[in-house]
Amino acid sequence: MRKPFFYVGVILMSATLAACGGKKGVKDGAGASVEDRGVSAAGADTGVDAYGRPIGAGGEGADLLGRRKVYFEFDSSTLDDESRALVEAHANYLVNNPGVTLVLEGHADERGTREYNLALGERRARAVSNFMGVLGVAGNRVQNISYGEERPESMGHDESAWRLNRRVEILYGN
Repeated sequence: MRKPFFYVGVILMSATLAACGGKKGVKDGAGASVEDRGVSAAGADTGVDAYGRPIGAGGEGADLLGRRKVYFEFDSSTLDDESRALVEAHANYLVNNPGVTLVLEGHADERGTREYNLALGERRARAVSNFMGVLGVAGNRVQNISYGEERPESMGHDESAWRLNRRVEILYGN
């Protein structure tokens, strides 16, 4: 009896993820995604974009707000100093914008079992979430998801690719 409900849930989740869409394909002159740099396609450099995500707010931390990927060392969920600064900038934005929520997607490289990588992705997302909590962000505004090795940023099979795949992506809601 439970199987039909399971399949309905999977279909609804898939449809929801598909509706959320991917990243916009707008590139700047250097080939970097404009969205990744924190600048809207219209060229505005303050406030939030059409999806409620912060875009270069000016002043201290503006460059950090444009970055939405926190990278980790091999088999680690520990934030280094650079990552802490990035997470702190986003936490400050959230504290100053109480209506905004976010999703933290944890990822791992292909090494390790599927189960281990899902757990590692969860630990990474939780590390970012916990640090934001210490900085004053309410836990009900942050959702953690782990994709493990299932959504690589780079398809390579060497350290340069694996380094890009060991990450937490910060995705803003309303």
